[in-house]
Amino acid sequence: MAEPSEPSWASRVWRAVRRVPQGRIATYGDIAEAADCSPRMVGRALRQAPKGLRLPWHRIVAAGGRIALPGEAGLEQRLRLEAEGARFRGRRVSLEGCRWSPPTSL
Repeated sequence: MAEPSEPSWASRVWRAVRRVPQGRIATYGDIAEAADCSPRMVGRALRQAPKGLRLPWHRIVAAGGRIALPGEAGLEQRLRLEAEGARFRGRRVSLEGCRWSPPTSL
């Protein structure tokens, strides 16, 4: 699906999120670096993304592997990550060995 007419920063975020492969995890900061915006803008772009984009939103976590989403959304994120092989230490996903590093240019 083509990206709708959105601010360019949102399109850059969506493009970066799409590049995180199955079994890998990125932080809001990783995506922000790739999209040249702030981590808060990454969260905003993900919240505002049209459903039709079908982004792998669950692969994006807060610093240190923390799931930032509250309630059922956070549980859904954890279950999706576990289904892709992610391992957790308590309430944080272990980023060791599965953290995605964005390429220098998207």
